[in-house]
Amino acid sequence: MSEFKNIGLIGRTESDSAVLSLKRLIAFLEREGYDVVLERGTASAVSASSARVSSKEKLGELCDLAIVVGGDGSLLAAARALAKFSVPLLGINRGRLGFLTDITPDEIEQKVGEVLAGKYMAESRFLLDMSVTRNGKPIGKGSALNDVVLHPGEFIRMIEFDLYIDGQFIYTQRSDGLILSTPTGSTAYALSGGGPIMHPKLDAIVVVPLNPHTLSSRPIVVEGSSEFKIVIGQQNSAHSYVTCDGHEQVITVSGDVIRIHKKPHRLTLIHPIDHNFYETCRSKLGWTS
Repeated sequence: MSEFKNIGLIGRTESDSAVLSLKRLIAFLEREGYDVVLERGTASAVSASSARVSSKEKLGELCDLAIVVGGDGSLLAAARALAKFSVPLLGINRGRLGFLTDITPDEIEQKVGEVLAGKYMAESRFLLDMSVTRNGKPIGKGSALNDVVLHPGEFIRMIEFDLYIDGQFIYTQRSDGLILSTPTGSTAYALSGGGPIMHPKLDAIVVVPLNPHTLSSRPIVVEGSSEFKIVIGQQNSAHSYVTCDGHEQVITVSGDVIRIHKKPHRLTLIHPIDHNFYETCRSKLGWTS
């Protein structure tokens, strides 16, 4: 008997192809006797289903497994909402790269069936918590599975800031910003910024400067338990932004303090039994075979 009985579904509803895959997945799960719970926004796109409907956050209390049909962005959003409930996530790719959503649409029945039969790999990934204070008072917060990014926002202007790691002063930098990435996010924006690819099993965070105004500033890899503090400089002529996974956003001003550390709750990602990180890099990043 499967360890998963109640299956939550979250879909990329603005995509017609994702909706088709959702309907196919629902039919398969109901045919196999599983209890399906649809995230509320997802349910509106597949209105013909008689499955239960729930908010995304409530899925964590109702389900043994959540399946995301969409791209990596859809899975990132689900991870931020569900990590605290310890609900494992499985991804069906209806996006572009699909580093995290690694089941293809034409193998839904086969691969999902194998996972539900207990033939799968489980990976533990950590997230980051971010908070911003102004004059000692909190003004915003967020969480990220991929990365927390400080950037200029609407204006292409350099940002001046101080970086501290575990209370130790690292540098005052003038640049387009800074990326703090988990191993999961190392194949995303941090990679474009010149950061290294980190294996998902690493307990590490990479700090990647964005176009620094010095040739000597390079990415730094530090242990995952590190505590980061970024103090926005007084000389900035425009507001800078801090975003989590390119989604949750806080606008900062001079003197604001950004703190980032590992989230206490970890995420479990489910992969088909034949999943291979290096093969994913070869196929998604165009490495030679």
